[in-house]
Formats: sequence, structure tokens, C-alpha cells
Amino acid sequence: MEVLVPFSTDRPKSRLSAILDSAERAAFARTMLADVLDTVVAAGGDPRVLATGPIDPAIDCPVEIDDRPLTRAVNAALSDRRAAADRPVGIVMADLAIATPSALGDLFDAVERSVDVSIAPGRGGGTNALAVDHDEFRVDYHGASYRDHRRIADEVDATVGVIDSHRLATDIDEPADLAEVLIHGDGAAAAWLRDAGIDLADDGGRVGVARVEDGNDASIRDRDPF
Repeated sequence: MEVLVPFSTDRPKSRLSAILDSAERAAFARTMLADVLDTVVAAGGDPRVLATGPIDPAIDCPVEIDDRPLTRAVNAALSDRRAAADRPVGIVMADLAIATPSALGDLFDAVERSVDVSIAPGRGGGTNALAVDHDEFRVDYHGASYRDHRRIADEVDATVGVIDSHRLATDIDEPADLAEVLIHGDGAAAAWLRDAGIDLADDGGRVGVARVEDGNDASIRDRDPF
């Protein structure tokens, strides 16, 4: 299955600015992308990055440049793939740093065996991964996209399978999300965070993350990430 991996090169991961500067955010975003691509391959997928601009340094994977908004870019690519080959297409977000081959395999298998569209919801109503085997299905990533994708599938009479997976529901957008990478991740993204001096911080309440700089524990658990 060909798997599209959308990736923004324009101010990536801006909500991590409380703990990472712009160069670090770009590097961390590329590291998460590398983990996701490896996971897609391990799950039996054939990844292709759908990027808003050139990726520097270059990656060892096909890259298609499309600077249109996410929904329009993915729908155009989805239409092209479905027209060219009658086979399912996956769409997996580039910040699923704790995704596993098993979790993605469940997503792919569902659409290959039993349903027209399989969906992995994200926390807060988003959609973190899809697999599509229906000519009329289109994505809409605005707002509560999980709900919208269920509605769109219903409108085109597409059967739906929902993949209930912590690994796929966890996208890395805000500083608190980094704790999930450090706890559950075993790829390059977790190693990158530790090399940057970022680790878990536990004061007896909810576990957060902290960055040690010049011997000072710079906790960002309660900082505004915007």
C-alpha cells in the first residue's frame, strides 16, 4: 500500500516553542518524520512524503512538493493514486512518534480485508491516520476531522473501521506530548530529546518534561506553549 505522509516545512511544530528553538523544532520534526517512515515500511507500507517545501537535509524517500493547504493537497494526491491504481492508499501524519508497525498494520489490514475506510482518531477529535479504498471518499482536516470523516464516509456509502490505538492517537504537538515520546518511544525521536537534555519531570502530580540547561532544571509542564 502506498502511504502518504504529509509534512510541513513551514515553521514546523511552532507550539513546542516553549522548550525548543526554531532550529531545534525543525530538526525534531524531521526526526519524528524519519521514525514514522521507518514504521510505515515495517508495517508493509510504501511511504511517500507530501511536503509543503523541500526537505533539508534530503531524506531517502520519495518526496512530492505541494504547498496547498493540507486538505487540498491530500485530496489531490488521493485522487491521483486511486485513479492510477485500484488499491488502498494510506495517509499517516508525520508526528506520530510512538506509532508501531503493529498499530499501523491494524489500520492497513482493516481496509485491505473488510472496510472501505479505516480511521485512527487523534485526541481532541482529529484524524491521525487513514487508509482508504473508496473512489469517492475525500478528506477534510478542518476542526473535528474524525467526526467529519465519519460523515463523509456515510455520504458516499463507504464502510468504516475505527482503530482505537493509543499509539496512533498520540500526535506530538505541545510540550506535554513530549512525555509520551520519552515514556513510550524507542526510536530516533526519543533519543533526540534525551540528547537535547529533555527528560521526564515528576513532582508527584502529572508527569511532564523538563530541560536541564547549565545545571538548572527548566520545567515546562505549566508554561504556555503559544
